Amino acid sequence: MHLHIPLLSGYIVAGIMALSVSCKRVEHVWTAPDTASIPHNASGELIRYGRELIVHTAVYLGPGGRVATISNGMNCQNCHLEAGTKFMGNNYAATAANYPRYRERSGTIESLDKRINDCLIRSLNGSPLDRKSHEMQAMIAYIEWVGMTVNNGAKPPGSGIRELPYLLRAADTSKGRLVFESQCKECHGADGAGKYDPLTKEYVYPPLWGPHSYNNGAGIFRLSKFAGYVKDNMPLNKAHLRDEEAWDVAAFVNSQPRTEKLFEKDWPDVNTKPPDVATVPFADTFSAVQHKYGPFGVIVKSRKKH
Repeated sequence: MHLHIPLLSGYIVAGIMALSVSCKRVEHVWTAPDTASIPHNASGELIRYGRELIVHTAVYLGPGGRVATISNGMNCQNCHLEAGTKFMGNNYAATAANYPRYRERSGTIESLDKRINDCLIRSLNGSPLDRKSHEMQAMIAYIEWVGMTVNNGAKPPGSGIRELPYLLRAADTSKGRLVFESQCKECHGADGAGKYDPLTKEYVYPPLWGPHSYNNGAGIFRLSKFAGYVKDNMPLNKAHLRDEEAWDVAAFVNSQPRTEKLFEKDWPDVNTKPPDVATVPFADTFSAVQHKYGPFGVIVKSRKKH
């Protein structure tokens, strides 16, 4: 029996297309380099010190810091898990590969040291480091080492924070309180103050609100960022929360009192401001409450119409 040639060609083309689609689906999964590979030279010492600063920020830069007293007592590792190497743990995989870069929040091209200082000012509710300081250079060296296998401009799977689908309703702080009490207070305390070790002078579990937590300018103060982070990482060593629970507990935590600072230069082009940034001015007529808790989908839909 002879197979019709055009039909045979069709099978070959279909097979090639299927193989092509299959290949496109195979993505490089990032894994952090082994600390044992850090060289034993001056460069390696700088990298090790940078890692030490990320893991024990409070010891060096906290209220009783050995080097300076410019942060609130939290460690960078409290948000960038496992020294910024955990898969989907807000790691540093793609950080160095994507800086310098233009950021809509500042409306400028930002360097890596600017990004680090933003974390110190906002997430650690403190003051910036001198960009030429030994500590800044060490942190940069460590972050570059963590992402040394990532090509410029690339963002491998597992980096960044997951983008959860928007809820069709507003995130509910009352429901979030119940999630917090059942899943979170064991580590972070009923008062959200975290678990502090006076011997090491750092937090075993970070405070989620209050004067020693992140301020209102931190990226995680945006509900979408916090919910995505919670979804993949909290509670520790337990089954992950459902999407709705992640949104609701993020809303509850971010509804609690914390240090408020003015960041008047944020989002100079108001049209680029994300829908879950709740500070005025807005590029639409939705309330500040809706910009904080949602629903966000209708805000996005309204903007697309205009």
